[in-house]
Amino acid sequence: MLVPAEVWTVAKAEQGSAVLIRPIGAEVAVPIFIGTPEAQAILIGLANHKMPRPLTHDLLLATLSELNVKVSRIEITELKEGTFFARLVLSHDGGDLILDSRPSDCVALAVRAKCPIFIDEGVVDEAGIPISATEAGTAPAKSAEVETQIAVLEKQLQEAVDEENYEQAAMLRDRIKELQSKL
Repeated sequence: MLVPAEVWTVAKAEQGSAVLIRPIGAEVAVPIFIGTPEAQAILIGLANHKMPRPLTHDLLLATLSELNVKVSRIEITELKEGTFFARLVLSHDGGDLILDSRPSDCVALAVRAKCPIFIDEGVVDEAGIPISATEAGTAPAKSAEVETQIAVLEKQLQEAVDEENYEQAAMLRDRIKELQSKL
C-alpha cells in the first residue's frame, strides 16, 4: 500500500549522495542513493532556486504545462535487488498517464511541481532506517546541502565569467563566500 511521504533531506553519504524519503509522521526514512547531479537537481528544486536557463526537470515541467498535462504525484513503488523503482503519475484530459522513472528524477520533478510523494509500505519496511540513527534525529548534514549549493553557484560563476558577465559573477562570488562562511 502506498503512503504519503516527503523529502526529509538530501545528504552526503559514504556511497555518494542520498535523498531520504520519510513517510509523513513516521520515525523512519528511506535513503535512496543518487548521483551528485541528481542531488543538486533535487536541492535546487527544494530551494526553489531559479536558474538563468532551465534545467532538464524545469524543461520537462514547462513542456508538460504547454501540453496541459499536470504532474499529479510520484510513487516510489519497489525495491528489487538493491534498486528502487518509481512512477511518475501525470493527469491529462481527466485520466492518468503512468510512466516508469528513476526515483531521483521523480523527486526532482515533485519538489518543483509541489506534488504529493507516495512510497510503498513494503519499501519502507525493507529499507527504512530510524531517524534517530541519523545525527540524533535531526536532518543530517545540513552542510551537505550548503556544499551542493556552493557547487551549483561555482558552475554558474564560471559560466558568468566565460560570458564576461562580471556583474553577475561578482554577485555569485559574494553568495558563494556567504555560504562558505556557514560551513
